[in-house]
Amino acid sequence: MTGAQASPPPLPSGARAEPVAPASLAGWGTDDQLAVLRLFAQGCETDPPLRLGAVPPPPLPALCTKAAALLAAGDVRQDAARGFFEDNFTFWRIRPAGAERGFMTGYFEPEFEGSLTRSDAFPTPLYGRPADLVTKMPGDDWPGLDSALTSARRTAKGLEPFTDRAAIEEGALAGQGLEILFMRDPVDRFVLQVQGSGRIRLPDGEVIRLVYAGRNGHPYTSLGRELSRRENIPPEQMTMDKLIARLKADAGFARELIRLNRSFVFFARNDNLPAGSGPIGGAGLPLTPLRSVAVDRSLWPYGMPAWIETEIPDGKGGSEKLARLVLAQDTGTAIIGPARIDLFIGSGAEAGHRAGLIRHPFDFLVLWPR
Repeated sequence: MTGAQASPPPLPSGARAEPVAPASLAGWGTDDQLAVLRLFAQGCETDPPLRLGAVPPPPLPALCTKAAALLAAGDVRQDAARGFFEDNFTFWRIRPAGAERGFMTGYFEPEFEGSLTRSDAFPTPLYGRPADLVTKMPGDDWPGLDSALTSARRTAKGLEPFTDRAAIEEGALAGQGLEILFMRDPVDRFVLQVQGSGRIRLPDGEVIRLVYAGRNGHPYTSLGRELSRRENIPPEQMTMDKLIARLKADAGFARELIRLNRSFVFFARNDNLPAGSGPIGGAGLPLTPLRSVAVDRSLWPYGMPAWIETEIPDGKGGSEKLARLVLAQDTGTAIIGPARIDLFIGSGAEAGHRAGLIRHPFDFLVLWPR
């Protein structure tokens, strides 16, 4: 069965899927598909995943199991791994509505200093998931609530909008024992919330790993876009580094700007993650630098392989051509659309610098199971 004869993946109105022969892809013959096969064999997602995603097409979970059996059977070479993806998937170039290419950003796992106790040096609380927080699931109908809300608060009278960032910063969650730890300032907390996971280094050197545990459900507002508008900075010149520097320079301005983003993320400790492991993505599995991507979870299932082609900053003043197989293993509030992804770069400051530079068009090819 060829890509031209196969059925394309379902897409929203206006988007297009064009069949592509893998042999025609520059770099396909030299990429490390074996590394991706090993990741793919770990499973499409945990049960349940960290964040619910689109229902996978029936063949996809079976192919994850098939990959694991192939690896368990013996020594698998690169050509066999490449053949696995060619034989079991059709390749589709995704064209979003009104454009020929998709849009890619980068994200990372940050590391900050913190403390398990509040002090003058560490006054900013990081909260665990409140007991009365309810996350909206596909098919849920919440009459009387704004349809844009993705979470709500359970009360004796029914569901109500959860408190927003400003109210939380004013103490709306105080006294509930939700504090996991304390950070230096709201800017560090904001960056952690944007990235969705992170490492906190305590004064004694111990490192705590944090994973996403929910959000208050209010819409996400891009502070980079707002700062660009206010200070006439061309959007293509706005990086995460510039945004953080501006926020760190003026605490009052930072407080006011951050509160424009009413969305507020909650976390949980994960003390079982090895130090060398990547953070846990929405699929519930560890992320791998430059191989894991976040996708629109309302459109694409976790575990879906994809091929990306673009040129991105290398973080050292130059650029790097990127043509490689990746896996959809995460999601994000700002990742919306059939050809919109966030590429996981890695952990730490260097990865964060590079991730903040990535705002690039790219070619997005979905591998859809036969």
